[in-house]
Amino acid sequence: MNRLGVMAILVDKRTVAAPKVQEILTRYGDSILLRVGMHDPGEEQHGLITLNVRDKDEKINRLSGELEELQGVTVKTLIL
Repeated sequence: MNRLGVMAILVDKRTVAAPKVQEILTRYGDSILLRVGMHDPGEEQHGLITLNVRDKDEKINRLSGELEELQGVTVKTLIL
């Protein structure tokens, strides 16, 4: 069963990690309903991406897990 979820992705040293994050998000693009990204104006190297996702729990968890494997990336996921 497909579920809705919200994912917050904090990217530290975004100039280094951003290409790898983008690659992963592109692979899971069919699960992403909405994506909003912004840099932290007070911290030049921090970025925050929020996602609304819809898919099976396993696929959402794989997306989160792949992102968390990247150095400097923290992910918090809420599946509704």
